[in-house]
Amino acid sequence: MSFRLKLLAALVLLAPVNPASARNIVIGNDDGLTANVKALYDALKAEGHDVIVAVPCQQGSGLGGAVHIMRPIAALRDDCVNGAAKAGDPGAGPMTRVGLGDDFFYVDGTPVMAMLYGLDVLAPARWGRAPDLVLSGPNIGRNAGPIVVSSGTVSNAQYAMMRGIPAIALSAGMNSASKDDLINPLSGEIAKRSAELVDLLQTRAKGGSLLPAGMGLNVNFPDQPAGARWKAARIGTFSDYDARFVADLPSAMGKAVAGQKPMPGLYFTISDRAPAGAELGDEAAIARKDISVSVLQIAYDAPAPQRKQAERLVSALTHP
Repeated sequence: MSFRLKLLAALVLLAPVNPASARNIVIGNDDGLTANVKALYDALKAEGHDVIVAVPCQQGSGLGGAVHIMRPIAALRDDCVNGAAKAGDPGAGPMTRVGLGDDFFYVDGTPVMAMLYGLDVLAPARWGRAPDLVLSGPNIGRNAGPIVVSSGTVSNAQYAMMRGIPAIALSAGMNSASKDDLINPLSGEIAKRSAELVDLLQTRAKGGSLLPAGMGLNVNFPDQPAGARWKAARIGTFSDYDARFVADLPSAMGKAVAGQKPMPGLYFTISDRAPAGAELGDEAAIARKDISVSVLQIAYDAPAPQRKQAERLVSALTHP
């Protein structure tokens, strides 16, 4: 039985369990400090895990795996999202928002830079080694289908996987957003379901690695996660989003100003198109009502059958 089928069978039978031992976990995201991240931290701590949060100072959706190389990070020019840190604070360090405790950190950089801060600086200082698990998210907005190639949430998981660290990208509906009070009842439910998955992996691992080497998971929650079923899915081509470059972005957004010259930009909307045919098995289709779980692999490496096809093609090109 394939890992995907074994995972699905286990998820269907999922029941709350207590982890056999605490794990060291780094949480990252691409949204900065959010109710989703705070709720996930609280849920994992309640299960006995040791948790570090390392997120970007500002919202970084759509930045994918972007990083700023060989650029020292200066002190903050602006406050971080939801008051995680204030202008004038260092470019990276512990959050200064009152009430968070000592496990929350930020980086004035891309999502992947914040994740690497957690892996390369915070984890060795705390544990003397890499974490047992990286959780990226829960994102505000699902990352399912073609959008994953530009997702900071998924890229965080990919970077961790390249380090040999088990990783899970977690994404939820847009309705999981919150104001600066960091309160949203849905965030607690998403955190609860996420902790269920960690508990399942913990139980199956029997003290070993939580996922096979080089493998991660992409998990997408529906708008109403309470009682939703876990379902295995492929990433597929169906998408909840429609992104198009337009000649005049203000006009596309209904915000055109008389006499203003056209201002081009990327227009992004939520799609209401219904999946059809083979798309019904795509994660973006499944995640509209169930919790989709897709297997990730490192970077863009293809499965063995596809690699063999590519090798035959290259051979034909080089040896006609």
